[in-house]
Amino acid sequence: MTTLDVSFCRRQFPALDTDWALLDNAGGSVTPRQVTARVTEHLTRRMVQLGASYPLSEESTHCVMQGREAVAALIGASRDEVVLGASTTQNLGLLSRSLRLSPGDEIVVTNLDHESNVGCWRRLEASGVVVREWCASGGAEDPAGVELRLSELEPLLNSKTRWVCFSHCSNLVGGVHDVAALTERIHAAGAKACVDGVAYAPHRLIDVKAWNVDAYAFSLYKTYGPHLGALYLRRDVQAELEPQNHFFIEDEDPAYRFMPGGVSHELAVGLPGILEYVDAVHAHHFPEAAEAPLAQRVAAVFELFSAHEAALCTRLLDFLHELPRVRVLGPPRGEDPRRAPTISFWRPGRPSSSVPLALDQRRIAIRWGHFYAHRLVSALGLHGIGGVVRASFVHYNTVEEVERLGSALSEVLHD
Repeated sequence: MTTLDVSFCRRQFPALDTDWALLDNAGGSVTPRQVTARVTEHLTRRMVQLGASYPLSEESTHCVMQGREAVAALIGASRDEVVLGASTTQNLGLLSRSLRLSPGDEIVVTNLDHESNVGCWRRLEASGVVVREWCASGGAEDPAGVELRLSELEPLLNSKTRWVCFSHCSNLVGGVHDVAALTERIHAAGAKACVDGVAYAPHRLIDVKAWNVDAYAFSLYKTYGPHLGALYLRRDVQAELEPQNHFFIEDEDPAYRFMPGGVSHELAVGLPGILEYVDAVHAHHFPEAAEAPLAQRVAAVFELFSAHEAALCTRLLDFLHELPRVRVLGPPRGEDPRRAPTISFWRPGRPSSSVPLALDQRRIAIRWGHFYAHRLVSALGLHGIGGVVRASFVHYNTVEEVERLGSALSEVLHD
């Protein structure tokens, strides 16, 4: 098969057995049965304390550790480079508190990102750190051109720059940035790169080693898993950070030094279910390649995902471009590799809240607001109408659902 069998995928997700079109996935995806089965089994059979000598504790400890191993395999890292926490906001806040900085050191943040990759860094200004803002190009009059550009980063880099913090893909704009190229320039300036990959991770393959990033954060509950966040911390970078766990935690498990209080056991146990689901999709589409290395199997499945999502994007963008006075953020073509299936739009003068409320009556789930990209909505001047309307797809959404959404928007936004 060269195209995604969406029906097969949907059968793996019990929550999709509904007449609602769930098109709010950038806020959180639903979980496949492979994940929920592991969580249920753990809570039912082995919810015991970790680290003891008796067999059930040993089994439980092993299963929790497998959660970090699964995330490492998903992103191309090693287990001792994976930190698990309650959310991306929590994980990036922890990273910001771990830095050994001096007054006058500089950090670059953007006005494009989710606040999780902005606010924690700005709070360092209280200790004398200088925070510079990398402003996205474009604006309300050029919504298709809103993006981060290297040319606008260049003037902010100097010998005092320590970290540059930016998003792989904006959770509002849906535009994908070239992380490898940006990271290469940041390293050339003597700084480190912290990337928010939350809006990218559900759609494309993550390869932190190929991109050479220093830190990469994403939300597992938006990537078909339970409500946890993952933070990749390159091993040599960890040596430069202040550990955040108890002082007696040694480095036999390096990443644990950045996991104060540990992790939710039952949720961590569910994480290998993400890979189990991906493997099921691979076996269904590529039975002749069942023995391929795991990394190749994951890559092949994400290629199927992204191709299907591009078709969904194209269809909705076609609808939106036909509507009078509707403004759409981000790349205008669904097949553009820089376009993720997160589509934000608004109509000047109309409250954004009115659109999802009307679609609720049609059992179509989308949302409105600033989606924690408060600074970007300010720059666009859209707080007065309640921010943007956002529809967000993942691979288990169907063309029929997008058609339902497009037809409903044609009615709701018709003059």
